[in-house]
Amino acid sequence: MKKALDTALLFIIAFVILRFVITPTRVPTGSMLPTIEPNDCLIINRLPYYFTAPKRGEVVSFHHKKTRLIKRVIAVPGDTLDIRGGKVYVNGKELDEPYLYEEDSTYEFMMADNSLPLEIAEDRYFVMGDNRDDSEDSRYFGMIHRKAIYAKPFINVWPLNRIKLVK
Repeated sequence: MKKALDTALLFIIAFVILRFVITPTRVPTGSMLPTIEPNDCLIINRLPYYFTAPKRGEVVSFHHKKTRLIKRVIAVPGDTLDIRGGKVYVNGKELDEPYLYEEDSTYEFMMADNSLPLEIAEDRYFVMGDNRDDSEDSRYFGMIHRKAIYAKPFINVWPLNRIKLVK
Protein backbone atom coordinates (compact mmCIF):
# COMPACT_ATOMS: atom_id res chain seq x y z
CA MET A 1 0.00 0.00 0.00
CA LYS A 2 2.82 2.41 0.92
CA LYS A 3 4.56 1.71 -2.38
CA ALA A 4 1.38 2.54 -4.33
CA LEU A 5 1.01 5.83 -2.41
CA ASP A 6 4.64 6.70 -3.07
CA THR A 7 4.20 5.99 -6.77
CA ALA A 8 1.01 8.07 -6.94
CA LEU A 9 2.72 10.95 -5.13
CA LEU A 10 5.65 10.73 -7.55
CA PHE A 11 3.28 10.96 -10.53
CA ILE A 12 1.49 13.94 -9.00
CA ILE A 13 4.79 15.76 -8.38
CA ALA A 14 5.97 15.00 -11.93
CA PHE A 15 2.67 16.27 -13.36
CA VAL A 16 2.87 19.52 -11.37
CA ILE A 17 6.48 20.12 -12.41
CA LEU A 18 5.76 19.43 -16.10
CA ARG A 19 2.57 21.50 -16.09
CA PHE A 20 3.61 24.52 -14.01
CA VAL A 21 7.42 24.66 -13.95
CA ILE A 22 9.24 23.17 -16.95
CA THR A 23 7.94 21.85 -20.26
CA PRO A 24 9.70 20.33 -23.25
CA THR A 25 8.87 21.83 -26.65
CA ARG A 26 10.05 21.39 -30.23
CA VAL A 27 10.60 24.37 -32.51
CA PRO A 28 9.29 23.57 -36.01
CA THR A 29 10.44 26.65 -37.95
CA GLY A 30 13.54 28.72 -38.66
CA SER A 31 12.11 32.02 -37.42
CA MET A 32 14.63 32.16 -34.55
CA LEU A 33 17.76 31.24 -36.53
CA PRO A 34 20.61 31.29 -35.59
CA THR A 35 19.62 31.22 -31.89
CA ILE A 36 17.24 28.27 -32.29
CA GLU A 37 17.29 25.96 -35.32
CA PRO A 38 14.33 24.09 -36.81
CA ASN A 39 13.52 20.89 -34.86
CA ASP A 40 15.55 21.92 -31.81
CA CYS A 41 14.05 20.58 -28.59
CA LEU A 42 13.96 23.08 -25.75
CA ILE A 43 13.08 23.01 -22.09
CA ILE A 44 11.00 26.06 -21.28
CA ASN A 45 10.79 27.41 -17.74
CA ARG A 46 7.47 28.82 -16.55
CA LEU A 47 8.71 30.08 -13.16
CA PRO A 48 10.34 33.40 -14.16
CA TYR A 49 7.16 35.01 -15.46
CA TYR A 50 5.10 34.10 -12.41
CA PHE A 51 7.23 36.66 -10.55
CA THR A 52 8.78 39.10 -13.04
CA ALA A 53 7.91 40.80 -16.31
CA PRO A 54 9.75 39.95 -19.54
CA LYS A 55 12.67 42.22 -20.36
CA ARG A 56 13.81 43.61 -23.68
CA GLY A 57 16.12 41.13 -25.41
CA GLU A 58 14.74 38.01 -23.70
CA VAL A 59 13.52 35.05 -25.70
CA VAL A 60 9.97 34.20 -24.60
CA SER A 61 7.32 31.59 -25.26
CA PHE A 62 3.75 32.81 -25.64
CA HIS A 63 0.34 31.84 -26.95
CA HIS A 64 -1.04 33.38 -30.11
CA LYS A 65 -4.27 32.03 -31.63
CA LYS A 66 -3.97 28.67 -29.84
CA THR A 67 -0.37 28.28 -31.06
CA ARG A 68 2.78 28.38 -28.95
CA LEU A 69 5.39 30.68 -30.41
CA ILE A 70 8.94 31.57 -29.42
CA LYS A 71 10.26 35.04 -30.24
CA ARG A 72 12.50 37.75 -28.78
CA VAL A 73 11.12 40.73 -26.84
CA ILE A 74 12.08 43.86 -28.77
CA ALA A 75 10.08 46.52 -26.94
CA VAL A 76 8.34 46.60 -23.55
CA PRO A 77 5.50 48.72 -22.14
CA GLY A 78 6.28 52.44 -22.36
CA ASP A 79 8.88 52.07 -25.14
CA THR A 80 8.69 53.84 -28.48
CA LEU A 81 9.56 51.54 -31.39
CA ASP A 82 10.68 52.58 -34.86
CA ILE A 83 11.96 50.53 -37.81
CA ARG A 84 13.81 52.19 -40.67
CA GLY A 85 16.61 51.29 -43.05
CA GLY A 86 16.64 47.66 -41.90
CA LYS A 87 17.32 48.65 -38.27
CA VAL A 88 15.23 48.78 -35.10
CA TYR A 89 15.17 51.84 -32.86
CA VAL A 90 13.82 51.77 -29.31
CA ASN A 91 13.34 55.08 -27.52
CA GLY A 92 15.32 56.82 -30.28
CA LYS A 93 18.41 54.58 -29.98
CA GLU A 94 19.44 51.91 -32.46
CA LEU A 95 18.98 48.48 -30.89
CA ASP A 96 22.16 46.38 -30.70
CA GLU A 97 21.09 43.02 -32.13
CA PRO A 98 24.08 40.64 -32.35
CA TYR A 99 21.67 37.67 -32.43
CA LEU A 100 20.22 38.51 -35.87
CA TYR A 101 20.46 35.95 -38.66
CA GLU A 102 21.20 38.72 -41.16
CA GLU A 103 22.26 42.26 -40.31
CA ASP A 104 20.00 45.11 -41.49
CA SER A 105 17.23 42.60 -42.29
CA THR A 106 14.35 44.16 -40.38
CA TYR A 107 11.76 45.44 -42.78
CA GLU A 108 9.00 47.82 -41.80
CA PHE A 109 5.49 47.02 -40.70
CA MET A 110 3.17 44.81 -42.65
CA MET A 111 0.24 45.77 -40.40
CA ALA A 112 -2.23 48.25 -41.88
CA ASP A 113 -3.57 49.58 -38.57
CA ASN A 114 -0.30 50.76 -37.05
CA SER A 115 2.17 53.40 -38.07
CA LEU A 116 5.69 54.08 -36.94
CA PRO A 117 6.95 55.17 -34.53
CA LEU A 118 4.79 53.01 -32.30
CA GLU A 119 4.15 53.52 -28.58
CA ILE A 120 4.08 50.19 -26.72
CA ALA A 121 0.96 50.11 -24.58
CA GLU A 122 0.69 49.06 -20.94
CA ASP A 123 0.82 45.26 -20.53
CA ARG A 124 1.86 44.83 -24.21
CA TYR A 125 5.08 43.59 -25.77
CA PHE A 126 6.50 43.80 -29.28
CA VAL A 127 8.26 40.56 -30.29
CA MET A 128 10.22 39.51 -33.37
CA GLY A 129 12.12 36.46 -34.54
CA ASP A 130 15.89 36.59 -34.94
CA ASN A 131 15.49 35.51 -38.58
CA ARG A 132 13.55 38.63 -39.60
CA ASP A 133 13.10 37.56 -43.24
CA ASP A 134 11.27 34.39 -42.14
CA SER A 135 9.39 35.34 -38.99
CA GLU A 136 5.71 35.97 -38.48
CA ASP A 137 5.81 38.21 -35.44
CA SER A 138 4.46 41.47 -34.00
CA ARG A 139 4.99 43.13 -37.37
CA TYR A 140 2.15 40.89 -38.59
CA PHE A 141 -0.08 40.19 -35.61
CA GLY A 142 0.63 43.23 -33.45
CA MET A 143 1.70 43.57 -29.85
CA ILE A 144 1.07 40.67 -27.51
CA HIS A 145 -0.51 40.96 -24.08
CA ARG A 146 1.54 40.19 -20.98
CA LYS A 147 -0.88 37.39 -20.06
CA ALA A 148 0.01 35.55 -23.30
CA ILE A 149 3.68 35.24 -22.27
CA TYR A 150 3.97 32.13 -20.14
CA ALA A 151 7.55 30.84 -20.22
CA LYS A 152 11.18 31.50 -20.98
CA PRO A 153 13.11 28.98 -23.10
CA PHE A 154 15.86 27.79 -20.82
CA ILE A 155 18.02 25.18 -22.52
CA ASN A 156 18.31 23.54 -25.91
CA VAL A 157 18.56 19.78 -25.24
CA TRP A 158 18.31 18.25 -28.72
CA PRO A 159 20.11 17.55 -30.95
CA LEU A 160 22.95 16.67 -28.62
CA ASN A 161 25.53 18.68 -30.56
CA ARG A 162 23.46 21.86 -29.92
CA ILE A 163 23.00 21.56 -26.15
CA LYS A 164 23.27 25.12 -24.82
CA LEU A 165 21.48 27.76 -22.76
CA VAL A 166 19.03 29.84 -24.81
CA LYS A 167 20.02 33.53 -24.79
